[in-house]
Amino acid sequence: MNSRERFLAAVACTPLDRPPVWIMRQAGRYLPEYRDLKAKSSFLEMVKTPELAAEVTLQPLRRFALDAAIIFSDILVLPEALGQGYKFRDEGGIAMDFRLETKAQLDRLNPVGVAARLDYVGQALTRVKAELKGEKALLGFGGSPWTLATYMLEGGSADDFERSKAVFYSDRPLFNALMEKLTAALIEYFQMQIRAGVDAIQIFDSWGGIVAGQDYEAASLRWIRAIITALPKGFPVILYAKGTPSQLTDQAFSGASVLGVDWTVDLGVVRRLVPGNIALQGNLDPVLMNTTPAIVRRETTRLLETMRGSNGHIFNLGHGIMPQAKIECVEALVETVTTWK
Repeated sequence: MNSRERFLAAVACTPLDRPPVWIMRQAGRYLPEYRDLKAKSSFLEMVKTPELAAEVTLQPLRRFALDAAIIFSDILVLPEALGQGYKFRDEGGIAMDFRLETKAQLDRLNPVGVAARLDYVGQALTRVKAELKGEKALLGFGGSPWTLATYMLEGGSADDFERSKAVFYSDRPLFNALMEKLTAALIEYFQMQIRAGVDAIQIFDSWGGIVAGQDYEAASLRWIRAIITALPKGFPVILYAKGTPSQLTDQAFSGASVLGVDWTVDLGVVRRLVPGNIALQGNLDPVLMNTTPAIVRRETTRLLETMRGSNGHIFNLGHGIMPQAKIECVEALVETVTTWK
């Protein structure tokens, strides 16, 4: 079977001689060819220019024997398409054009026509799909409503998410109205990505772990469930929620086909807790990519052995690859997985 077939077989939890492998945030800043492009165009210019976004998406696949590509984009293109733009702060982090504080501001956010305003993502997907020729899987993605809401309510990156939580607890009508708009927009956005040919959608609930456990359902999971329900029945959805090990059982019944797991939990234990028809993705510590090939081979093999005999494993890092990652470490990871028996 080719790489795409291998990936989809893993999603379906069928037996394989080895797991498929791809790496979240594939290009990042660790590839010299990416840095060459970045020297000529800003990050946002690359995201919004289909030929550049397609090129960045394909760069890792030219170097490494990965089984899937994830489109080069950003979760915050969705709030921008609603009417709340963003930029990168000079000192690091994200700054939204304004902090969402009033119902009047919320009312001006427009989810209608989001797919058309994000057509540059669809064009990039179409380009990559043609290049892959059905041989490797293509993944689309977006942020969860809760994760996007934190940036919108905080006005950008935050340390304690005080305002996001305050709105959730003290102004539930405003919070729910925002989540309804984000959910509707994400459904339209993901449907567009599916029409463009993606083989799976990954939902990043990157800040799901900041929510009190008993409130995760109301703050995040109910909205993710609504999105998955609105997509074509059986279409593969990967749900990655960082820092939410106590929510894995509930996530397994969200409609997602695959649960992405961060590096803080034992994947073998998760396999025993989660129903067998749900595939698992993960979960090597991304910091290992900054060490040595020998360490990467050792830890990758240890993780593979932990999952030996388990169907439905997609090998990945437990979060996005870091800018400090060494190419030789990525090579060691991919070689170890692809030659493992």
